[in-house]
Amino acid sequence: MNSPDSKGNRTTSARSKRRAVALIIFAALFLIFLLLARPGFRYLRAAGLLLRIENPEHAGRIGGLHTYPIEESLTEMRSPSAPIRARLYTPKGIANAPGIMIVHGVHHLGIDDPRLVAFARAMSAGGIQVLTPEILSLTDYRVDAHSIDLIGYAARDFSQSLHQKVGILGISFGGGLSLLAASDPRYAPFIQFVLSIGAHDDLERVSQFFISNKITRPDGTTLQMAAHEYGPLVLIYSHVEDFFPPADVANAHEALRLLLWEKVDESRKFAERLSPASRAKMELLYNRNIDPLAPEISQVIAQRHSEMADVSPHGHLLDPHVPVLLLHGAADNVIPPTELLWLQHDMPPSDLVASLTSPVLSHASLEGKPTLLDNLRLVHFMATMLELVDDQQPSPPRPMT
Repeated sequence: MNSPDSKGNRTTSARSKRRAVALIIFAALFLIFLLLARPGFRYLRAAGLLLRIENPEHAGRIGGLHTYPIEESLTEMRSPSAPIRARLYTPKGIANAPGIMIVHGVHHLGIDDPRLVAFARAMSAGGIQVLTPEILSLTDYRVDAHSIDLIGYAARDFSQSLHQKVGILGISFGGGLSLLAASDPRYAPFIQFVLSIGAHDDLERVSQFFISNKITRPDGTTLQMAAHEYGPLVLIYSHVEDFFPPADVANAHEALRLLLWEKVDESRKFAERLSPASRAKMELLYNRNIDPLAPEISQVIAQRHSEMADVSPHGHLLDPHVPVLLLHGAADNVIPPTELLWLQHDMPPSDLVASLTSPVLSHASLEGKPTLLDNLRLVHFMATMLELVDDQQPSPPRPMT
């Protein structure tokens, strides 16, 4: 079973086609640069950032424009309960660099995921201090309310260490939780902006999509899309006690965890210890046959309504006001692009700086066969983010202890 965050490298021909398109884009951007000077240079930086994210080994001259060597270190951020493990990426040779905190999505590798590390390096090489805090519940495939506070604590500590507000870039379910952290008056004064990539608006609505393959838009119309098999598996794992009898919970938990880690043979060893009924249920998951489980899953979703509402931006984005940028993949079948429409609908219009649904993205990575216009729109979106980065303001003073 492949998770949406474990796709292979592109073929050489696909890379060549993308680079050919990129050359055309950057020729146009160079003309913009000549005409608009500083704003044009920001567009070149945005294009370079995207090239470094796509392929750091072959980013070309544009990808290497205005970049710095970086220093990486493990650190800890303060929280009332326990320190938050984090990794810091610092560009060398630049004083008072602005800061961005990247919040990972649901994946067991968390801040150690090579793709997240490469993303953070690409961002930091552009002259930005990047912090990636480890959100333990997300590494265990759970979306819980405590994670909102951990994101807020990390942002506050990072902001105070830099003496300026910091941006937050949240990925997947980490994006929705980041929006909630920024809506909390305890943390909002330390946050310059939030950019969410593939975020959810309503966890219950997304969970129902996992079993129905359809989801509504704010205007009442319905999007039909085959949901990724990853979604129901995460949902069952995160509520394993609702799907298996007490005597089977421990072994079912391990079987599901190893299946999510794509260690199928090891997972089956734990499944063999289950009761016949539970083993039959696991066999459905191994065979990616969710339909027989749909009624049971739907019932659990309804029972968890309040819990899911607490970790959903829906209905919680009214105050305080932090600038927001929304980015979503047009073919995202984990968190469908309709969630971006709902986020737009639910937040004050004055807070929304930019939004883009792009065929350049899948769930949380660069994919697809973009047109020139698709690439230009994504470059413009990233340039808008860099404008907010460049305009970061001082953070509130550290409170006396």
